[in-house]
Amino acid sequence: MKRLLVVAAFLGALAFGTWWLLRQQRSAAVLPAKPRTLADALHAIEPTVEPRVRAFCKQAGVAYPPERLIFIAYKNERRIDLFVPQDGKYRLVHSWPVLAASGGPGPKLREGDRQVPEGFYRFELLNPNSRFHLSLRVNYPNAEDIVRGAEEGVPPQDLGSDIMVHGGAMSIGCLAVGDPGVEEIFLLVSRAELDRTELLIVPDEHMQTEDERPWVRDLYARLRSRLQELR
Repeated sequence: MKRLLVVAAFLGALAFGTWWLLRQQRSAAVLPAKPRTLADALHAIEPTVEPRVRAFCKQAGVAYPPERLIFIAYKNERRIDLFVPQDGKYRLVHSWPVLAASGGPGPKLREGDRQVPEGFYRFELLNPNSRFHLSLRVNYPNAEDIVRGAEEGVPPQDLGSDIMVHGGAMSIGCLAVGDPGVEEIFLLVSRAELDRTELLIVPDEHMQTEDERPWVRDLYARLRSRLQELR
């Protein structure tokens, strides 16, 4: 009986996951054939996505399109929050579930460690030709990552690269937010421009760590301080 219950629960979860993915696919835009330009991708998603992001902003009481975007990715909670400065305050505009991400708490230090990085980042590229619908490339490794890697004996070329926020529901070392979710983030960032976005990737909401390395303690203290400012 216990085995039957386990099997039934598994099949139920599988059916729900399949339904969810199909629902996500139906609500995503149909993109032109590859290779496509950034303009091609934006033209395809604007009719359905722009009304949604306008509604997010209106409900949060912020102007559209926001001129500055601050994203916080929580690895443990599997969530990305968007904050926008408005009238001297930071307002929570929207949250997206992270559908897939590998690894656990702790910074990324080496290619192939399956870790999602942690630290202060930004988006450096909007990719309209992603294998996962659309994607935004994170500027990992940044200058701080390279310094930390040197302290750990890891040269820059071994730190890894191509960390993305992308569509779909599977990922290794990146953050998958589903096709409709990545369309919304993609459009918002395109409107604000890359150099006016900020991305914090943190282990969890409480910023706790048992890692005694000084650079990890320092990184978490600075991330914790920035989170307190936004909240």
